[in-house]
Amino acid sequence: MAQIANTSAASAVTTQAAAASKQQDLAFEAQAASALPLPAHLVHGQTLGWDYAHHGLTPPVTLLYANSPVRQGWLAGAATFGQRTLPAHAHTQRYLALRSHAWTRGRSFELVQLTPNFLQQIDADFCPILRLRLNDQPASEQLRSIDRVRDDAGYAAGNLVTLSRFANQAKAAHNWASATALAHSLQQGPIHSTAGLNAEHWTRVATLCSFVTALPHEEAARIPLHVLPPNRLRLFNPIQALQALVTRQLATPGWSQRLARIEALLPGDKLRGDFNRFVLALAPRVLAAQHLNREEEIRWALEDAWTDPLLQRRWILFALQLSPNQAEALVQRAAAKKLSAQQVQSHCKDSATEGWGLEHQGFCTAAIRPQLH
Repeated sequence: MAQIANTSAASAVTTQAAAASKQQDLAFEAQAASALPLPAHLVHGQTLGWDYAHHGLTPPVTLLYANSPVRQGWLAGAATFGQRTLPAHAHTQRYLALRSHAWTRGRSFELVQLTPNFLQQIDADFCPILRLRLNDQPASEQLRSIDRVRDDAGYAAGNLVTLSRFANQAKAAHNWASATALAHSLQQGPIHSTAGLNAEHWTRVATLCSFVTALPHEEAARIPLHVLPPNRLRLFNPIQALQALVTRQLATPGWSQRLARIEALLPGDKLRGDFNRFVLALAPRVLAAQHLNREEEIRWALEDAWTDPLLQRRWILFALQLSPNQAEALVQRAAAKKLSAQQVQSHCKDSATEGWGLEHQGFCTAAIRPQLH
């Protein structure tokens, strides 16, 4: 009997030890699983839901399905913050809506520089393509929307512009080359409109796309400035940055003195002379619109001045005498002397597209760890 009793006790101890070992194994497996990186798409969904909760907002109902990462993050955030939420301003709501849009499409979204404040800085009253006033009416074709200028990149600072929804949808995946070809085709006829945009509109789309496209210097120097670069858009071609800096001078009083100071920065009498002849072709087109008071009308007058063939020829003659490095140095020197109408920030080649997701064509595929704080 004792033998049997001892055997039963030993079996019980063995069973308890096995159960404890199994629990330890399960705990170890759970810990190991939590340490594994998750697909960035899932992590961004959880973070998105968390940020909705942090601002006391509810994500779109389409993102709250069972097992949704957005729903998981939102519930975790709601349990953490309770009533201690942050204010939800208009740009914050637009920011979260943009992140939701990017997440549902699997697009990468840079979270360091691209913030609600950044969206506020790139906001606009008029569509740069259609020149129509933007609004916030959901059913309107003039609804304010944020577009990725380069379709092969994600949502990141320097790649975004505020457009009307109609222009955004028409532009779609077009780039500098395709938009340019389309504009030329429409100019020749017999078809003069496609996707609701005419040749003039597509020319502006092409110019916009050229800013974030690294082009040969000779090619970039030949592009008319049919659209002034929107705020915070990164310009990959130094000669276009110089072109925009000079053109913007005529938007405010005192432009003659400022252009004279820019001319003084140029090396050599011939280059200065060609620059002066270019300015003499630009100034009359803008002076004819001196009666304009609204900022957008002045901007459009500057852009339309570039339809003048004489102006274009004189710009090309001047611009092709400069190298990309010389053009960039001129922009930096002019900015240092407070001759730029806008703040100029220089980026090295690698940092210019940091966070753009170019290695994945703008899609979110990398594996990262979730960090909900």
